[in-house]
Amino acid sequence: MTPPGLTIRAIRGTAISVPMTYVLGTSAQVVRDAPLLLVDLETEEGITGHAYQFCYTPKAAGAIQIFLDDALTAIKGLRVEPAAIWGALSKRYRLIGVQGVVRMAMAMIDVACWDIVAKAAGVPLAIYLGAVLRHIPTYNSCGLGLMAPQAVADEAEKLLAGGAGASGFRAVKLRLGYATLEEDLAATRAVRNRVADSVMIMTDFNQALSADEALRRGRALDDEGVYWIEEPVRHDDYAASAALAAEIATPVQIGENFSQVYDLEKALAANASDFVMPDLERIGGVTGWLRAADVARGAGVEISSHLYPEVSAHLLAATPTAHWLEYVDWANAFLVEPLRIEDGYAMASSRPGNGLEWDAALVKRYRM
Repeated sequence: MTPPGLTIRAIRGTAISVPMTYVLGTSAQVVRDAPLLLVDLETEEGITGHAYQFCYTPKAAGAIQIFLDDALTAIKGLRVEPAAIWGALSKRYRLIGVQGVVRMAMAMIDVACWDIVAKAAGVPLAIYLGAVLRHIPTYNSCGLGLMAPQAVADEAEKLLAGGAGASGFRAVKLRLGYATLEEDLAATRAVRNRVADSVMIMTDFNQALSADEALRRGRALDDEGVYWIEEPVRHDDYAASAALAAEIATPVQIGENFSQVYDLEKALAANASDFVMPDLERIGGVTGWLRAADVARGAGVEISSHLYPEVSAHLLAATPTAHWLEYVDWANAFLVEPLRIEDGYAMASSRPGNGLEWDAALVKRYRM
């Protein structure tokens, strides 16, 4: 479909902080609230595109807003053509680098641009991208942080049951990276023994291990029935990740820290992992995701999503080697229509665009 003749008028950002349903204890830090920046991209023709950014820290929201304002000076009045706008902003920020808060701002503009053109066409984003709305296998990543084995097992049962609008999960994310291998094994066994054999357990170390320790723990986990081992070493140490993937039986998963498609290409060239899971923001919005999906298709590698499940459900529907969608419920607190999960599968919104629409009263409640 050809993008309609729409022009950019304004950008608004609204910073909010949403309490997490489950405290997220990782090997890096404990997270209790989700600081988010809601982005509205307005056109002269009256169509507004939506996106939101998980900011990791509250201060980042203000920094991203600075670059949203700066980007507007470069793209105001331009036609809403996502790839062209990404190119124009990439040129503008070439010297400072398309990374960090610069890339965060650009990616949210890109997501909002694609929302606009799909809305103007009157179809869901997945349809606009030439796909069909279909069920995407989903794992619950809301909790299962570093806790005592009994507490982890209890939470696993809750996550599999789901909650309002999300039910019947058949897979969960388990954070590892305890102080010792023995603690990692205790947590893994507690969950494995509590849930059905058919339940997939994705483990995530959040870059906690050295290469040698990753190999030691990876070999130990080979016998524990886990589905993958995610980011065991520093995210950009592709050599160490490749060595681990070659030595252990459990698949290695990386990718949430890929900065645009170039990092994905480097990782695939190094055989750094068995699977990849780009992040919607870091990979470069919808435009970056489509490029990544094409590269993954060419390499025959399965690709999963990281965060942003509402938009990612559309993108995975349009991805030839689509694998798993990572589900977090943070946006449910302020969306008119939260993502629906039934029997462990996500169905992207059927409304025109990417399905994001803010509930004004709820946004006001959580505003920073």
